Amino acid sequence: MKNEWILDVLADLRAFAQDHHLPALSEQLDDARLIAASELAAQWEGSAGHEGHRSIAVRLDTDKIGCCL
Repeated sequence: MKNEWILDVLADLRAFAQDHHLPALSEQLDDARLIAASELAAQWEGSAGHEGHRSIAVRLDTDKIGCCL
């Protein structure tokens, strides 16, 4: 997936929001990360000719979202 970098950007923004005591923004960025992961997964599953299996892993407890082979 060529657009998975957005998940890292959203995680960084969320960390910034948490570090600067912006709880509402942090929550919104959590939602954005889940939506981005879901849409990226849907694009990947919908693309023709992909080889192997990839999935989007969402771990809210560890703040990790990413692409897994």
